[in-house]
Order: sequence, then structure tokens, then C-alpha cells
Amino acid sequence: MLLEVCCGSVKHAVSAAQAGAQRVELCDNLVEGGTTPSSGMIRLSVETVKVPVMVMIRPRGGDFLYTDLEFEVMLRDIANVKNSGANGVVFGILNPDGTIDKERSSRLVDAARPLQVTFHRAFDVTRDLLESLDTLCEMAVDRVLTSAGSACLRQALPFLSELVVAGGDSIKVMGCGGVEPSHVDELLVATGITELHIGATRLVESQMQFQVDNLFMGRSYRPDEYVLEEVDMNFVGRMSDVLSGYN
Repeated sequence: MLLEVCCGSVKHAVSAAQAGAQRVELCDNLVEGGTTPSSGMIRLSVETVKVPVMVMIRPRGGDFLYTDLEFEVMLRDIANVKNSGANGVVFGILNPDGTIDKERSSRLVDAARPLQVTFHRAFDVTRDLLESLDTLCEMAVDRVLTSAGSACLRQALPFLSELVVAGGDSIKVMGCGGVEPSHVDELLVATGITELHIGATRLVESQMQFQVDNLFMGRSYRPDEYVLEEVDMNFVGRMSDVLSGYN
């Protein structure tokens, strides 16, 4: 079993690896589900973290229907990742009808090689997951990240198993979505997956001594400016310990 942890900073990536992650997915803006991190974040993570680094290629939050300019940004970001020493990229592009944009996704796959390619959870909002899996296999994508179309993976174990069987040796199906260490045995027995992706953060107080109230840097979402997010190393460690029993 391989454990991948979603990380929103270099510090997150370092902490996750120390706690037992065997691979990290590097993103920015986790509150929006992850966007492309800066070149500085990518390069320093690759230099510092001693496990494989997969980099999110997503030019903005929101849907996965991209303009020509946004697609060009994705191509250029992939070129930057290839020069950074990272191990792979993570992306997803859809058509308006809820199918995978095969033409442009294939161009991104070609641009990324020889790096690994993961198709992210845009997969879960396609109109037909089995149809989408066939499309990814045709494009020779290495893996797909999925909760089997459910908000919580445990609610969709039979269908996740069906996806694993359908993918066969053509594509790796990596599960995600609300998984706790106590769920692992049930998950593996029911589905046979060999890769698991988790988010593992907790909130900690800022070290700022001077703090200003009622002044926010964002809109709609109103975070506490003096609370930070860090990797929950205890959670990652417990998950790593559980998974190590299956290796």
C-alpha cells in the first residue's frame, strides 16, 4: 500500500514525509481544492522532501472547463514542473457535457512525459465514471484519483471495486475521500486498491503577537487570519502504520 498526502506548502510536504507519507501531492489554495503551486514552492519541495512529489496543474478554482488561455497556462506550468525535478503532474479537463476533454488532456499527457500523470477528482464529476475510465486508459494516464463519485469513499466501496477491476493493469485507481485509519481494513478487503490519498491538516494558532481583528484578506470565505493550517503528523503517522501492515 502506498500513502499519498495532499500538501499545501513546503512545510506541509516535509511534515507529511516525516510522518510516513510515501508520496506527496503539492498544491496551493487547498480551500479551493488545490491550484498550481509557485515555482519556488515546487523547486524547494523537490530539493527538501525525500519522497516523490506530484504537482497540481490547475490554473484556478471552480469547474474544470478551461479557456484557451487557461489551457496555455497549464501547458507552461507543466514545462516548469518538468524542469523542477518533480516526479509527476496532476490535472483534469472536462467538456461542457461532462465528458473528459480527451483532445486537450492528451496534449497535456504528451507534454508531461516522461513524468507520471494523475487525473484528479474532475473524474468524479463526469457524467459516466466507467466511460471516463475507458477514456483515461486510452490516453495511457498512469492513475486516477477518485472517491467513486461519492462525497465519502466508504459509501461507494462496491463501485470503487468495479472501477479497480475495469482499470485492470491499464490504470491505477487511487482512493480518497474521508478515509480514517480505522477504515483501511474494510476499504482494502472490499476494493483491492493499492494507493490511498488523504488530506491531513489541522489548525494551529499563528505566532503573530500583534493581531488585528475584523480585517480580512479574502472574500466570502472568512478565515481566521491568526490560525494556520499544518499537516496533522499524528493522523498521517497512524494511517502510515496501518497501511504498513499490508506491505
